[in-house]
Amino acid sequence: MTARASSPPAPPSAPARQTVCPLDCADTCSLEVIVEGDRLVRVRGGDANPFTRGKACAKVVKSFPAQAHGDKRILTPLLRCGDDRFEPVAWDDALDLIHARFNEVIARWGSQAIAPLYYGGPMGMLANGSMDKRFFHRLGASKVDASPLCAGTSSAAWETVFGDAGGIDFQELAHSRLIIVWGNNVTACNLHLTTIIRDAQKGGAKLVVIDPKRTRIAKGADLHIPLLPGTDVALAYTVASLLKARGGLDADFIAKHTHGADAFLQQACEFDLTRGARLCGVEPKLIEHFAELLRNRRPTGMSIGVGPERNRNGSAGLRGAFSLMALTGNIGPLGAGICETSRYFPIDRDALARPDLAPDGVRELNVMDIPRYVLRPGAEMPLRALFIYNHNPVAVHPRQDRMREALLSSDCFVVGSDISMTDSMACCDLVLPAPTHFEYGDLYKAYGHRYLQRSQPVLPLQGEALSNTELFRRLAARFAFDDPCFLDSDDALARQALAGADTTLAERALAGAVDMEAEAAEPAMLRGTRCSTPSGRIELYSEAMQAHCGQGLPRFEALGKTRAFTLVTPASEQRVNSTFGGVVSQQDDVRCQIHPDDAKACGVGDGAAVLLLNDLAQVQLVAQLTDDVRPGTLYVPKGAWIADSPSGNTVNALLEDEREPAVGGACYYDCQVDLRLA
Repeated sequence: MTARASSPPAPPSAPARQTVCPLDCADTCSLEVIVEGDRLVRVRGGDANPFTRGKACAKVVKSFPAQAHGDKRILTPLLRCGDDRFEPVAWDDALDLIHARFNEVIARWGSQAIAPLYYGGPMGMLANGSMDKRFFHRLGASKVDASPLCAGTSSAAWETVFGDAGGIDFQELAHSRLIIVWGNNVTACNLHLTTIIRDAQKGGAKLVVIDPKRTRIAKGADLHIPLLPGTDVALAYTVASLLKARGGLDADFIAKHTHGADAFLQQACEFDLTRGARLCGVEPKLIEHFAELLRNRRPTGMSIGVGPERNRNGSAGLRGAFSLMALTGNIGPLGAGICETSRYFPIDRDALARPDLAPDGVRELNVMDIPRYVLRPGAEMPLRALFIYNHNPVAVHPRQDRMREALLSSDCFVVGSDISMTDSMACCDLVLPAPTHFEYGDLYKAYGHRYLQRSQPVLPLQGEALSNTELFRRLAARFAFDDPCFLDSDDALARQALAGADTTLAERALAGAVDMEAEAAEPAMLRGTRCSTPSGRIELYSEAMQAHCGQGLPRFEALGKTRAFTLVTPASEQRVNSTFGGVVSQQDDVRCQIHPDDAKACGVGDGAAVLLLNDLAQVQLVAQLTDDVRPGTLYVPKGAWIADSPSGNTVNALLEDEREPAVGGACYYDCQVDLRLA
């Protein structure tokens, strides 16, 4: 009998390496990765961050290897040589071209005819706001405010009511008897908060979810209020009027800590239960139940997302929600307050960005106006060169058609830097290869927990990719900027980011997540920190907002109905904004969700091809019937790429560039469309 040959011993598995997820997500998870040779082969949750507890979302686990090594990866500088063709060029030639073309623009129009076009790609402190900002400040380029795309309205609303006082840690919701999740799709955008909420419910806490859609977290709530998009302020006023009438206000707190409560409550009287329920499109009993919970269950904690900001009433709705917490005295005690983490991270942004390098009088543009300054600047200085990085504007901005027209304009020289050939990179004149975050180190704060993290490279640079810090160092050298700050290493930048605190934090974070509660956190609001508002109190009425836009009190403005459906484009569980849009495995949720009653009225079956259309465009999608969405409302996840649509555009082509009146934020959720079979 012949003996069986034994199998050769398996090679030892590669050790796991620790890193951090860089995406624009509240949780900023720690990750473990397996690298074999120069390839990323596995990604999983790491245990360095106590908040994320070794778990990561499925999209990160599945998609990062495909992004790092996929066929859309950019590995060398590319120069446009035809309508849809690019050819490789050397880095030196690419830098020479940028230098020459930028100088041509400066000679004819001035340096403010150049602008960076950036947003929230990698969220590290170094990749997003250090050497890049130094370069454009020193160049004298136009400054760009990217916050109107997301969080700018929320931040302004917070500052209007609370000043710079900080909120509570998300983990404090474990001590709340009532938890309100308002416009935050937790399982898509704040995954690890789910466990805290579920554990609190097991301990007796009640959960209220306010969201037009019955999200996964809403399905487990004690109360779900599926209000019409844009009616958050009407809901807040209606609840306030009920609390006033039925005895749920905290008179002592109001007298001691608030400004303008009488005016707010007088305005709330115009929103009786019948009117409020009609405006919000919900049953009156739901609003009554919410008010009763607020009256009887304290402390109350709130997690509020950016969803409520994305409409004409954005800042008003947020101010209304914040005011409810003050009117009921739910700020100060343990478990009472609004989750917000800025007080944990004393980042010195000026030390990183060096705004002192910029000449006096440089203009600042709303990022939403970039296409206008390229295509129709009127008497204002035009934009004649753009540099896109950390951003995919074609997939993210409203009026997709106008953004593409601007980027493809022969009047504007466009440089882009990205990992993959996105829809935006395909519009550039020169494309530069950027690394995945696995290929460079960075420093990370979070907006969903209190842990500071830092990463080191765990994967060799792929192709000729250059990190943002190295790219802009080389550009500074090519432009002969001899300021010493352009020689700062990444280690030096990490220390400078924390110049106002303990600079050893940057080194200590390399060994694991640092709990900032004990390191540098300021006290939470009313726990030793006063509001820095003009009155020094929580401002339910704001003289500053009255002077700015006539909204001393939050104002409700109805959206006139012009088409059959309101289109909502929320976060997806498959992508983070447009990241992973080019990964085939992440495209199966690009569907138009419609209520079965609406589908029946339109003659649409599940899986049917449908057209969404308005005066701007039409987009073809596949219908998905679900009673999780409100009648009269359609849901299509944001972040898809043009290749995902047979009509050659995405839902962003349907979005007007209307602005929220208080701060100029994008009104993504005011979009109205008709629907028909394709």
